[in-house]
Amino acid sequence: MDEARQTAAPAAKDQDLARATQDPGPHLTTNQGLRLADDQNTLRAGARGPSLLEDFHFREKITHFDHERIPERVVHARGAAAHGYFQVTEDLSDLTMASLFRDPAKRTPVFVRFSTVAGSRGSADTPRDVRGFAVKFYTDEGVWDLVGNNIPVFFIQDAIKFPDVIHAVKPEPHNEIPQAASAHDTFWDFVSLTPESTHMLMWVMSDRALPRSFAMMEGFGIHSFRLVNAQGQAHFVKFHWKPRKGVHSLLWDEAQKIAGKDPDFNRRDLWEAIEDGDFPEWELGLQVVAEADAGKFPFDLLDPTKIIPEEDVPVRRVGRLVLDRNPDNFFAETEQVAFCPAHVVPGIDFSDDPLLQGRLFSYLDTQISRLGVNFAELPINRPVSAMSNNQRDGKLRHRIDRGRVSYFPNSLAGGCPAHSPDAMAAFRTYAQPVSGQKLRVRSESFADHFSQATLFWNSMSPWEKDHIVDAFSFELNMVGTVAVKQRVLDELLVNVADDLAARVAEKTGLTIQSTRRSQPHQQASPALSMDRPADSIRGRKVAILAAEGVDATQLGAVQTRLHQEGAKTEVIAAVAGSVKAADGSALPVDRPAPNAPSVLYDAVVIPGGAAATALAGMGQALHFVLESFAHGKPVAALGEGAEILKKMSLAPGDGVVTGTDVDKVMHELVLAMKQHRHHGRLTAAVPA
Repeated sequence: MDEARQTAAPAAKDQDLARATQDPGPHLTTNQGLRLADDQNTLRAGARGPSLLEDFHFREKITHFDHERIPERVVHARGAAAHGYFQVTEDLSDLTMASLFRDPAKRTPVFVRFSTVAGSRGSADTPRDVRGFAVKFYTDEGVWDLVGNNIPVFFIQDAIKFPDVIHAVKPEPHNEIPQAASAHDTFWDFVSLTPESTHMLMWVMSDRALPRSFAMMEGFGIHSFRLVNAQGQAHFVKFHWKPRKGVHSLLWDEAQKIAGKDPDFNRRDLWEAIEDGDFPEWELGLQVVAEADAGKFPFDLLDPTKIIPEEDVPVRRVGRLVLDRNPDNFFAETEQVAFCPAHVVPGIDFSDDPLLQGRLFSYLDTQISRLGVNFAELPINRPVSAMSNNQRDGKLRHRIDRGRVSYFPNSLAGGCPAHSPDAMAAFRTYAQPVSGQKLRVRSESFADHFSQATLFWNSMSPWEKDHIVDAFSFELNMVGTVAVKQRVLDELLVNVADDLAARVAEKTGLTIQSTRRSQPHQQASPALSMDRPADSIRGRKVAILAAEGVDATQLGAVQTRLHQEGAKTEVIAAVAGSVKAADGSALPVDRPAPNAPSVLYDAVVIPGGAAATALAGMGQALHFVLESFAHGKPVAALGEGAEILKKMSLAPGDGVVTGTDVDKVMHELVLAMKQHRHHGRLTAAVPA
């Protein structure tokens, strides 16, 4: 029976969504199914007379329009999502009784939503911000929501402060400025008075807050959860999502320009990748800690501002997450999906993390505010397992419940629905001993706010440190209140690292005034750095600059090789349509130059031949190449194309590849692209 249910789960979810998905019929009707002969004119008294209140079709249509928008999420309003599946790669019955973790042959359907935190629905994809990484598992035991971020820690330790940090980072209430940005007084005022935020600030001021794509960022459950096996034994666990494409980011300059050139950059990348069959994929990793070992760390496992360094507890890779289908309707699925950390299944339980405890209430409350108490009945939120309880009525009730019994216990319905007698099929809260006085206090074990911020700083490569310094400096230079900036420097940064504080002070025109500092340690965690090459260039986008007289054979060879590596190419020319190749053929242009800024691409190729001479005289082409170089991206030039690089004094090396042999140049370009970016160029002077 279990096997049949497991096999049917993905299909059942697809059927559930299909029942709510309807193609347009041949006849226009009202929402009640009444056919209409005229949807163009309001019912009125005479051809030029007043409109009539009895026009029920007009009232239905305009009322629906007036109510088409539901309240957007207070946080994580700007999002994109996709369907897929999760598959465990080994039996984890020793750790948990959750069915999705027991059978490697089973695929559990999922819906995953990525988002920014601070911006509204209409904001851009690329601000400096935390990214939400929320996964809804439609398991055969019910829905499990793993609601996390792309950063493993958070600003605060207690949920009672969540309204404050969000109010502080949102646009300031007197003028609603700035949108989707933390570079303003109220945010830095709050964090400067909240030292527990320091570790999170280090992550947000790093390039982790500027992901190149959703498929190139990690995900984290943030909190310590519990896994409970069938024998009632529990382990603490931290959840990790490790992207198969590696962890890569944008530069701050790129992120700002992309926000204007293509504000849908990340959501477009996700959509197009899935449509192209380049399915984003992550490995699920677990950091497992026995309950008896929870006190052996120099920090508290219940503190959401702390990580467990991977060198201390390695991440055990146990499954794969694949996104292989785009939503059919953004509103019905991506906008109406409702996540809640309280949605768990047997074998997964909570810890006493005070931020998690508050989220268990807050998420349910916000979903009711947005979607009503019956949000679980919306197709995207429905479990694939049967729903059966005595809850009735409420706004937007979808189910039609039969019978007169809506209570328990009862005898008139034969005692149904009844408690499950099967402990393996029912959720049972872990029997954790609890005692103590009722107090409003913070545990002393939560008091260290700087050690892991220093750990993060010590773990960064030189270029990553440069970017963190630049980010702190940019943000603080946007703050108008000098006392706030000074407090960030004197109360936070000096306690992280002397060189960090000194470099930020220099760039902000401040002087360190604090004489009371902690003593930063020298420990590091190499796993925290992004300074490592990718295994492939799958999903990267390469621009090929073309002009009249381009070598069609050479251009085709470039495309073939890059496509073999899983990269995407776009031919860019001065205007749309096509360009005439040297052999007289017409080569299609994918994008005209005004619609193809360099910031949307990961590398650029300049073919040789007569086209190179034409490109050398085009300001847009020269700007494209120079900006790509300035952003540390790989640049390849074939044959005469190298003359363009010479014209701009761009010498081969450090990601700049030239030559006449297409195969050799493409081989070197692929290796350069696996480095993602050549950071030595970022600090060098760009040729005039």
